[in-house]
Amino acid sequence: MEFLGFSLRNQLFVAPMAGVTDRPFRQLCKQMGAGLAVSEMVTSNSLLYGSMKTRRRANHDGEGAPISVQIAGAIPAMMAEAARYNVDRGAQIIDINMGCPAKKICNVMAGSALLRDEILVRQILEAVVDAVPNTAVTLKIRTGWDTANRNALRILKIAEQAGIRALAMHGRTRACGYSGQAEYETIRAVKAAAAIPVIANGDIASPEKAKFVLDMTGADAVMIGRAAQGRPWLFREIEHFLKTGSHLPPPRVSEIHTVLLAHLEELYLFYGIDTGVRIARKHISWYTRGLVGSAAFRHMMNQLPDISRQRDAVNAFFFGLAEHHEHLPYVTTAPDAAAFVDAHLEDLAA
Repeated sequence: MEFLGFSLRNQLFVAPMAGVTDRPFRQLCKQMGAGLAVSEMVTSNSLLYGSMKTRRRANHDGEGAPISVQIAGAIPAMMAEAARYNVDRGAQIIDINMGCPAKKICNVMAGSALLRDEILVRQILEAVVDAVPNTAVTLKIRTGWDTANRNALRILKIAEQAGIRALAMHGRTRACGYSGQAEYETIRAVKAAAAIPVIANGDIASPEKAKFVLDMTGADAVMIGRAAQGRPWLFREIEHFLKTGSHLPPPRVSEIHTVLLAHLEELYLFYGIDTGVRIARKHISWYTRGLVGSAAFRHMMNQLPDISRQRDAVNAFFFGLAEHHEHLPYVTTAPDAAAFVDAHLEDLAA
């Protein structure tokens, strides 16, 4: 896929997720099939540029192009400075966060709270585009503030006039948070009116759902977030399905054991021992979620205080699985994706 002057492997993007899409996770997702991975959001508050957290989020050592960095804030001048700061440190695409629904972000009028103030939206977008004229700037939004105020079409026009090069949209309003189901009709309407690429986001957790969303919305790409937590191989599964119409076999226990151990080592190196152990816990929990015998394992894992015992526990769990299963054995299966698509065929024809 050609995207903003870069040749991508495919149209599958990793959504920016605070506390998740750090450099180790982004690199892993790309290795396992993602065409683009956007960083977790970096603050626009220059007072925090020297903090360890901000320095980590601006760390792209060894990361392949294109490097896309998301910035968040509500003051145009500070957002412009944040864009320059990250471009100076290797960012090749600047993404502006106007989609985060978290209260701590919206309470300072950042994230999706900005959708309520279209004048401020324009000021921020123009300031950032002007600040980095040689760098593509993209925008992530939701469909609106609430269901009575879906203004994505107006935001699209503001974005295009400001020089935004691509728009990603989550199919929920800010008020919806992550409850209910994402709706794609608004994304389809925005894509039909857009002169720039549109990326669809929200509830894409299977190859069938990815194809459905691409077909239903006409979007140029899909963006996958929570479904990839602990399942980075989802990208190669979707890629294969879109190319062939068939499914890859489930991953082998031995392969995911190896992938997880390598991921843990990257986390320990990236964060240091103490923080690395804490960050690793949530990833281990995501990797093993739903697997046979994993409930007790995850509870025990959260009590382990050091790297050595974490490694030993992961090895014991996966060696135990491998004794009885070649492929990852899940306690319950995901909802039948084929049935989902059949139930929504009328949307495709509309």
